[in-house]
Amino acid sequence: MFARILSTTLLLSIGTIASAAEPAGYRLENYEYPFPVTMMKLESQRQKLEMAYMDLQPATPDGETVVLLHGKNFCGAYWGRTAGDLADKGYRVVIPDQIGFGKSSKPEHYQFSIHALADNTRALLDELHIKKAHILGHSMGGMVATRFVLMFPERSESLVLENPIGLEDWKRLVPYPGIEQWYANELKADAESIKAYQVKSYYHGTWKPDYEKWVEPLARMAASENYERVAWDQALTYDMIYTQPVVYEFPLVKVPALLIIGQLDRTALGKNSVPEEIAKTMGNYPELGRRTAAAIPACKLVELEGVGHLPHVEAYDRFLPPLLEFLDAK
Repeated sequence: MFARILSTTLLLSIGTIASAAEPAGYRLENYEYPFPVTMMKLESQRQKLEMAYMDLQPATPDGETVVLLHGKNFCGAYWGRTAGDLADKGYRVVIPDQIGFGKSSKPEHYQFSIHALADNTRALLDELHIKKAHILGHSMGGMVATRFVLMFPERSESLVLENPIGLEDWKRLVPYPGIEQWYANELKADAESIKAYQVKSYYHGTWKPDYEKWVEPLARMAASENYERVAWDQALTYDMIYTQPVVYEFPLVKVPALLIIGQLDRTALGKNSVPEEIAKTMGNYPELGRRTAAAIPACKLVELEGVGHLPHVEAYDRFLPPLLEFLDAK
């Protein structure tokens, strides 16, 4: 059925990306980010690692910092437009690539956890001598952002969640597939499958040429000779997401929160491995958003009609105003 969604134009576009998906290195060494990238030396789990980040300094600083945390199938580069506009408003903007993602180290062995990624983010703020920041996370980054404000409330000005995952406990519904199965699935990735997934899961069956640039980094890593390292870390982070939901701890959030929810989003891990009657109950973001907003003690909910999993890409002009209004009011 999904094949019928893709028009001839989309299929031709997929072919264009596939032919252009030359390797960029498994750490995106040859892929350009919107702002200069710095590597922080990080010792974690008895390993010497590198955590890539961008640090955008405003021309007229207002003394506040926003940290932008990327989703699982992305890197910090997709925050370029958001970061530029925040900097224009006076905010310092810090954009890390988490360990295992983007330009950061891809360790062969790492105990991935939402706690560890949040703590690595704290280490980056220590490195930059930032005492307190607004923490904004999209998708998987929303899980990390939530964990950060729970672990470090004294370091958190506020919490902003953009279509976060982890709003429901998938392990109660989806049989555990195991890391080896996730790894096998990741090894099959190429430009065509990546784009097909994004069309279906992120953009509710629609596509615009501007979206293609967020297929490119994943496709180019998949074409690299060390892609097995990337695929293994991706499998481990799938396991992390599956086993470590944050849904039960939203009532413990102590900082003001903003929840931005694209209402067409139906993202749910493992939906394709359960019976249809269960699958259709999963990833109901209108319901999940309202439930989450009610659970967080001080939370404003913004519902974006006609928008999917990526509001800051799909509907930027509707995403930015409520974000700025919330941040400026803090």
